[in-house]
Amino acid sequence: MTASTSAPTAAQRLLQVGLVYAEPEARDSPRGQEILARFPGAEIVEVDSHWKIPELHGNEGNVERWVRVKTETLVLGVKKSLSARPNGRSADFIAPSTSNGCAMACAYCYVPRRKGYANPITVFTNIDKITRYLRGHVKRQGVKPEPDQIDPAAWVYDIGENSDCSVDALVSDNVADLVATFRDLPTAKASFATKFVNRELLDLDPQGRTRVRFSLMPERDARLLDIRTSSIPERIAAIDDFVEAGYEVHLNFSPVVLRPGGDRDWAELLTRLDDELSPATKAQAAVEVIMLTHNRDLHEVNLGWHPKAEDALWRPELQQAKRSQSGMWNVRYRNDVKRAGVQSIQDLIAAHAPWLRVRYAF
Repeated sequence: MTASTSAPTAAQRLLQVGLVYAEPEARDSPRGQEILARFPGAEIVEVDSHWKIPELHGNEGNVERWVRVKTETLVLGVKKSLSARPNGRSADFIAPSTSNGCAMACAYCYVPRRKGYANPITVFTNIDKITRYLRGHVKRQGVKPEPDQIDPAAWVYDIGENSDCSVDALVSDNVADLVATFRDLPTAKASFATKFVNRELLDLDPQGRTRVRFSLMPERDARLLDIRTSSIPERIAAIDDFVEAGYEVHLNFSPVVLRPGGDRDWAELLTRLDDELSPATKAQAAVEVIMLTHNRDLHEVNLGWHPKAEDALWRPELQQAKRSQSGMWNVRYRNDVKRAGVQSIQDLIAAHAPWLRVRYAF
């Protein structure tokens, strides 16, 4: 008789780690040992620096293994420099990273631009040092002097600028430790955007001190661009549950990709949100609207593994070059095109989900 097998979970599909690159200090730390225990069969390769791994960084051959590297490889490092950078849009500050990289493979993601042809999860294991730094930074800020679009009372810290915390929580307890840290900080909140529904986060008891921003876009765009993520219906279905569990839940329309028929699909998404979300969710909801910014180097990478995505992302007739703060050449929609796109999304929100406050749109 053939033994029955159950379908793999989303976590198992995302992560089948067989190779771990580890700095010795990270490998030997308590958090590092906890992580390695989750992947007992993995080969461990010692490296001097999590940033200098020739097999990963700058290896053009990895374009052909773009998703496989994300699935099978993990990096453990120690965060050397700790700082909270001022932000002013999504958050007041960008917290020191507890990870970077991702097991998902969104075609527009900016993080791979910095890592060169591979972007598996790197976990920083010195979580105690990071949370201690954050407590001190929050204390030094004192009470927020006046309300702003970020939050009426709390200093908000983005804890997932270069990763997706919902996926990170599958690898380590760093995210749980961050949620617990901010739960005890009455003048601050943690915040992160996510495209993955991890229901284990519902058990962390955030008590209103962590803001989850569920990223949404029309299903037609997500099927093409949001590779290895939770589906749009699954994300929408989770929103009320996260509110009930004590999270503040905002939405993140990012990136908005301009295409024929897009307004119709955005109207359909907004109508669905209006129909399905609870009054409690709507009462605390807000949204960030971010138009697509792309990158020439990432365009070349995508042509090697997902060229169909570039039909939507690479639109030279609509785009202009822009040098980023890091010195890279990005492309974004021309000023007139972007201005019209932002106005269109705002008009659609007003028509189909008037309860949804737009925190900012650019």
